[in-house]
This record gives sequence, structure tokens and C-alpha cells, in this order.
Amino acid sequence: MRVAEADILIVPGYKGSPEDHWQTRWEKRLSTARRVPQAEWSKPVREDWTRVVADAVNQCTRPVVLVAHSLGVATAIQAIPQFEKRVAGAFLVAPPDVENEAIRPRHLMTFGPYPRDPLPFPSVVIASRNDVFTSFEAAEDIAGAWGSLFVDAGEAGHINADSGHGPWPEGLLTFGQFMSRLTVSA
Repeated sequence: MRVAEADILIVPGYKGSPEDHWQTRWEKRLSTARRVPQAEWSKPVREDWTRVVADAVNQCTRPVVLVAHSLGVATAIQAIPQFEKRVAGAFLVAPPDVENEAIRPRHLMTFGPYPRDPLPFPSVVIASRNDVFTSFEAAEDIAGAWGSLFVDAGEAGHINADSGHGPWPEGLLTFGQFMSRLTVSA
């Protein structure tokens, strides 16, 4: 599938994605990408956030590809039961361990637990070995439960602007490979 054949929904996490974040850069670079806006980026409420993502998916006219980061991953996954349109695929980066009682801020735990059923669409999970919001093992475990292709990003922190992943060309290359494996009919 080519980018022009899909509605690419950028799903940021807690506090959104600032200008130097790879999601914002991709949103500007990919012609059919648009951000799913949340009313309260610093006060996430699971029911509100998932409804907004589901509404965005349900309004799409082309096959949907989700590009989620951090709490955006949890939001997208929790929104799946509300999807009325079929999603062609999901690119899931740095999923937080929403069942870890040590996670901060604590309200991120309200987005858990993750469902452990296989996702109803192709997906890839990219995780770092030194992400402060999840252990590598927890990310690998949830990717396995979801039936996702799992990509080891090495020691990449939270894979955001703070960890040096502004443009993130390796991620864009991986996303391009993922898109090429999706079909328009999905």
C-alpha cells in the first residue's frame, strides 16, 4: 500500500508530540497523515481519548493506518472495540507498561490492562531496551500477544525527541517497509 492510498492517523501520547518529535515531522511529510487531537494532552482520560481515536478512524474514507506512540498506543488498542471501519495496519512505537504500578504519572495506568487477544489487523511494535516507561520484556510480551512483528530499537530511550529521535529516519524506513506489506483491500 502506498501512503496516498491510506488515511494515516498519527496518535500521540501523553502531552502530545512537540514540533521536534518524529510524529509531528512525519505528519508534515506524509501527504495523507493527520494528527488525532485530544482536548487535554496533559490530563488523559481513557474514555475520552479512545472515543476521539475511534471517531477519527470511523470518519476515514480510505484504509486506515495508525501510527501511535507511547500512551497513543494504549489509546489506539483500547479504542479497537469502537472501530466501525476496518483498520489496515498499526505502527506502534514505545508502548508503555500500563500495568506497572511504578509508572509515572500514575493516571497512565487507567489505560490498562492491555487486551491480550491478537489484533484484528497487521501491526508492528517497536520498543527500546532502556525505555523508562516499559521494560523491553513487557513490550516484547505484549507484541507477542497481539501477534505483532516486534522490532528491537536497541537502547533508544522512549523513542521521542528527548531521546534524540526527532526526524528518526530509521523509523520512517521501517514504516515504509510496513506500508509496502499492507494491501489496499485491508
